[in-house]
Amino acid sequence: MELIDESGIETTDEEVQGFMIIQAIASKLTDPLRVHMRDAKSYCAILFDDNNRKAICRLRFNNLDRLRLGVFVDGAEIVHDIDAVEGIYAFADEIEARVQELLAE
Repeated sequence: MELIDESGIETTDEEVQGFMIIQAIASKLTDPLRVHMRDAKSYCAILFDDNNRKAICRLRFNNLDRLRLGVFVDGAEIVHDIDAVEGIYAFADEIEARVQELLAE
């Protein structure tokens, strides 16, 4: 079930699933309640402490034919194409490294 708010931002089931996967990966290192989702028109941001300056990654899942995961590494976003939402697990090490970086700040 897709949700579309009054600003036209569409939150897809795949984005919610991706958020839950990232939250589960991060839970190895921190309270999962510190991981938040904030959707926008062009991507869905996964944030630490609901702070847009503390992005863990971005989900670009509005086009289901081309799923893309952007993970922040050393201040730069590295974008990966994935075949399915579960493909996020292949980048768990990068996600964990980003969470560790944010915890150290």
